[in-house]
Amino acid sequence: MTLALLHTSPVHIPVFDALRDAGHPGLALRHLVHEDLLVRARESGPEAVTGDVRELLAGAVADGARAVLCTCSTIGAVAEAESVALGVPVLRVDRPMAAAAAARDRVVVLASITGTLAPTLALLAEEAGDRAVDVRTVVVDGAWARFEAGDRDGYLDLVAAAADAVTDCDVIVLAQASMADAVTRTVTRIPVLSSPGPGLDTAAAAAR
Repeated sequence: MTLALLHTSPVHIPVFDALRDAGHPGLALRHLVHEDLLVRARESGPEAVTGDVRELLAGAVADGARAVLCTCSTIGAVAEAESVALGVPVLRVDRPMAAAAAARDRVVVLASITGTLAPTLALLAEEAGDRAVDVRTVVVDGAWARFEAGDRDGYLDLVAAAADAVTDCDVIVLAQASMADAVTRTVTRIPVLSSPGPGLDTAAAAAR
């Protein structure tokens, strides 16, 4: 039973390996890291990488993947759209998180890059359906520069501080998988949702 994971940063590998070890010990993970996909998606829009994503996913399926999980929220919709053509489940890591958030009335979305906001807001709207959900967005100033510089602690501290500064909402959404560990650094009483745990749980079930 193999699940392929499409990443746009290698930092996700140990995160998902640890989650697999804790909750899905029989699941084989195959990590595909392509940082250029995010670079190009930020420059030209997610649709610009559609062909490459399709080719990568087809290769993963040909190599035996029973399902694929895209861990990048910016290109998640592009990957997910390939599911029918490939004949296996292709999931975006943030959908289960978005479904949980969309059940609340007031949502704040934190992101470290602006390119993540449009796909995340579209996903929240899709999950909310006819429900009226008040969604606000916050781009964490300076966080992405810390991430690109390899300063993981600085990155997570800025995200956590931004979450702690949020008021007047029912739930806080961490739009990118790379932000997940900031949950353990927050002191806010508002629920803070991250995507890797529920995303992997859903993908593991699909791979079975």
